[in-house]
Amino acid sequence: MSSTTSATDAELQVWQVTEPYVNLHCGLGEGPYYEAATHSLRFVDIKEQRVHTVDLAADASSTLVTTIQLDTPVTVTADIDGVDPRDRIAIGAKYGVAVLDRRSGKYEYVARFSSSSSADGGGKDNERLRSNDGAIDPHGRFWLGAMTDIGLDLQPEGSLFLMDGKTRAVRTMRHPVTIPNSVAWSPDGRTLYFTNSTERIILAWDYDLASGDTSNERVLYAHDGPGEPDGCRVDVDGNLWQAVYGESRVLKISPAGRLLGEIRLPTKCITCPQFVGTELFITSAGLEDGEGTDEEVELSGALFRVDVGVRGLDPYLFKLS
Repeated sequence: MSSTTSATDAELQVWQVTEPYVNLHCGLGEGPYYEAATHSLRFVDIKEQRVHTVDLAADASSTLVTTIQLDTPVTVTADIDGVDPRDRIAIGAKYGVAVLDRRSGKYEYVARFSSSSSADGGGKDNERLRSNDGAIDPHGRFWLGAMTDIGLDLQPEGSLFLMDGKTRAVRTMRHPVTIPNSVAWSPDGRTLYFTNSTERIILAWDYDLASGDTSNERVLYAHDGPGEPDGCRVDVDGNLWQAVYGESRVLKISPAGRLLGEIRLPTKCITCPQFVGTELFITSAGLEDGEGTDEEVELSGALFRVDVGVRGLDPYLFKLS
């Protein structure tokens, strides 16, 4: 890892990252998640259908990476309340939320997109769709987006779903969406953020901690640039750290929607950050030859890390019964 921090004339904080932490040349690296129980970092490769785990306690010269190969797109992971993550974790898979047995590599669905009362198809899985990003809310429910699967013509046919692991109820919260992305909460849990990539906006709602209902939708941040906002995390001060796909950077955005700083990275397609202490671990997607400079292509699909001097919020746990 090599990084520096500075301030520009506009008083933006700037961090410069020049080297990868781990370079697995992922096709579509995504969904980094800190597994506190083992001091490790999980992340996925959606295209290659893999879950990678990096042992953060391993010596830098012998970084330990373990990989589970699946037969389905896997897009995001979460710890389950009361379950050792070394045994089982929740994942976003092709048709919804599943529980992955990490020892056997087998998974079982606990909630499917097709179960939503507003889903088309009469309860049948829609083969055109796959899951995308998502997160667990303060009530232990799984918010998970669905979008056009890789290799098909991208259409505004996706949705943002809310899945209750205790009742197995599935609700459609927003439709249609082309690329539904990160879901996150403010430090007090009273504001929900949702990144709509193709619209290039971050939406905010009031989140009722008693009922779990949302209200007062507004645009927190509208992106002005060629890239699309992708994955996001929130720090303890309430700032959002928003990856921008296609622009080689992660933005630091205030709770009022003001740009405060940016992390500059050496490859274009930055997908999602994740806090581990005061460090951000950042995933990226692969580039083909000719889609960038030699360095951008070589470092595409890598995992990066940078110390930004502030801690992130701990994730909520998926409540399942």
